[in-house]
Amino acid sequence: MAIGLEVFPEMVPIAGVRLGSACAGIKYKNHPDLTLIEIAPGGSCTGVFTRNAFCAAPVTIAKKHLKETEPRYLLINSGNANAGLGQPGIDAAIQCCDSVAKNSNTASNQVLPFSTGVIGEHLPAEKIAAAVPELLNQLSDTGWQQAAQAIMTTDTRPKGYSETIQIDGCPITITGISKGAGMIKPDMATMLAFIATDANIEPSLLNSMLLIAANKSFNRITIDGDTSTNDACMLIASGQTELPEISDPSCPAAEKFQALLDRVCEYLAVAIIRDGEGATKLIEVVVEGAIDQSEALSVGYTVAESPLVKTAMFASDPNWGRILAAVGRAGVSDLDIEHISIYLDDLCIVENGGRAESYREELGAAVMQAEAVKILIQLGRGQHTEKLWTTDLSYDYVRINAEYRT
Repeated sequence: MAIGLEVFPEMVPIAGVRLGSACAGIKYKNHPDLTLIEIAPGGSCTGVFTRNAFCAAPVTIAKKHLKETEPRYLLINSGNANAGLGQPGIDAAIQCCDSVAKNSNTASNQVLPFSTGVIGEHLPAEKIAAAVPELLNQLSDTGWQQAAQAIMTTDTRPKGYSETIQIDGCPITITGISKGAGMIKPDMATMLAFIATDANIEPSLLNSMLLIAANKSFNRITIDGDTSTNDACMLIASGQTELPEISDPSCPAAEKFQALLDRVCEYLAVAIIRDGEGATKLIEVVVEGAIDQSEALSVGYTVAESPLVKTAMFASDPNWGRILAAVGRAGVSDLDIEHISIYLDDLCIVENGGRAESYREELGAAVMQAEAVKILIQLGRGQHTEKLWTTDLSYDYVRINAEYRT
C-alpha cells in the first residue's frame, strides 16, 4: 500500500557521487536490478552492517574491503541475496568486484558489493559482469531515482530523501535512498540504504555520526521481527564543498550536520515501514518513563512485534487489552502497574493499573481508523524515552511471503 509514499521526492545531486543502473536479468528479464555508485577520488565512506551470524557473502567482502582502502565503487544487485552459500558465494562476490575493477581501472578491493533477494540461490556473477560496462556508461549525478528502483525487491515504491541546509553560510546536502519491506528487525533488517553528502567529514567522525543516526532510525524499525543476512547502511562523504573539514564532534557545524543526518536516516527508515509488506498502517510506539534504554526497548519491541497487537491494528479494533498484556510480559522487573498509562494518540486507554475511566470504545475505534497511529506507554519508573516504528499485520503479508519464491 505504501502509506504516504505516492510521490518520489526531488533528489539534489551530490558533487563527487554518480549512479548508474541497468538490467542484468538476475531474476526477471528487462527489470532494473543492478546499480553502481561511483565515489570521486578524495571521498570517504563508512557503513553499518547486519549482525546476523549467517551474514551474506557481500557483507563479508564489503566489510573486508572497507577496512583495506577507501572505496571508489559500490555495486548493488537485487533479485538474489548471495547468502547461505559458503565459499561459492564469496567467490561470486569477488568476481563481481573484479569485473567493476577491470572496467574502471581500479583495484578490486576498492569495490564494495551488496545484494538483496532470495537466500540460498547462486548469484549469476557472469550476468552482473556482462552488465558492468552499461553501468559505467550510465553513471550520472542524477541517477538516484533509477537506483532506488533497481534495488527494490518486494518494495512497492522507491524510497528517497534529500535535504540541504546552511552550515556557516555554506550549503550542505544529504541525499539518500533505501529499500526494504519485509524481514525487518534490528540490527538491522533486510534493508539497504545508501546516503551521500558533499560535506567534508573526518572519517572516524563520519563513522560515529552514522552509528548515532542509525541507532535512532534503522535500528528502531520492525515489521516482522526477522533480522536479515544482508542489510547495510552506507554513508558517503565526497568532501566537495567549500566548508572546511568537520572533525570536532562538539563544534556547531558537527551538531548541525548530525541533526540533518538524523532526519534523513529517520525519513528513509520510516519509509521502509510505510512500505511494509501488506501494511495498511504506520504505527509509532513511544515508551516514556523507563529506567534505561534496555527497559524502554524491551517494552517497545514486545508491543510492536505482538501479532495480536498488529492484527488488531489491521482490523482497526481498539482491543487495548492486547497492548496492556504485551507491556506486562515485556520482562520488566518489579513493574508497578499502578504507575502505567497507555494512550492511543491522545486518547488515554489505561491508567492506574486498569481501563481509564474516560475511555469509550467508540473513541478508540475512531483513532484506529487512521493510517498512522501512535501508541504511547508511560511506565512512570525513570527518565528514559525510546521511539520505534512498526506496521500492522494483514492478510497480504502472509500472501506476499507465501508466494515470495513463486
